[in-house]
Amino acid sequence: MALLSMEKVSFSYDKKIDAVKNVSLTVDEGEYVAIIGHNGSGKSTLAKLFNGLCKPDSGEVVVDGFSCKDKKSLFEIRKRVGVVFQNPDNQMVASIVEDDIAFGPENLGVKREEIGERIQFALASVGMEEFRKSSPARLSGGQKQRIAIAGVLAIKPKILVLDESTAMLDPQGRKEVLEVVERLNKEQKTTLINITHYMDEVVRADKVYVVNDGEIVLSGTPKEIFAKRELLEECGLELPVSSKIAQKLIELGVNLPDGILTKEQLAEELCVLKQKI
Repeated sequence: MALLSMEKVSFSYDKKIDAVKNVSLTVDEGEYVAIIGHNGSGKSTLAKLFNGLCKPDSGEVVVDGFSCKDKKSLFEIRKRVGVVFQNPDNQMVASIVEDDIAFGPENLGVKREEIGERIQFALASVGMEEFRKSSPARLSGGQKQRIAIAGVLAIKPKILVLDESTAMLDPQGRKEVLEVVERLNKEQKTTLINITHYMDEVVRADKVYVVNDGEIVLSGTPKEIFAKRELLEECGLELPVSSKIAQKLIELGVNLPDGILTKEQLAEELCVLKQKI
């Protein structure tokens, strides 16, 4: 049984033009799912539907057995689906890091002793223990986003959703955040949904959904998705540079089984190739 499922979900903000149209998808426990699409494609609306911030006009969203159709289930859904948004400053509510992370558990009625344990767990999970007493205002963009992730982790959700969470970060900040969430997925088996327009962020995903004009137009593994280059371009998306280079290498006779590489993996392959020449 899927941990999260959407069945023929449609939603509009003005009751005229659908931001999401007849979308069906599933996310299994422990899975790393990427949702990609150009700006305005409807992918961020999906994030709001996942945790009940928006209610479908038609169709159904079910999270861990709780349906969005039942108003009494919304609290349980929001406990299970934690969303990290694009701008970390919009999620900061306190002037000290540990107080900010404590905000969520406090509102859930968690006991004080356990809140301290959750703060420690969350900070350790994102590698920010030394900043416990710091002011969020003095942190870099990547560090702020890691604290925002820690704030969500302190609630102990079953699903972590990144809604364009790296869009405002420089390359180093993006790298830091992606390393943290991918480690959480692999080591702690946190179910991860990464909503992004950066194609290079989906290389390690288990499953990818491509959204265009509110509809899912393509789904599959990264390898299957990247093989549909023309369709991706029609959706305003391009292959990651590393994958373009990998495909050129394959055309030149280099043995790359998947043809889907991260920038780091590509650098390693190029070093090996250089040594052979």
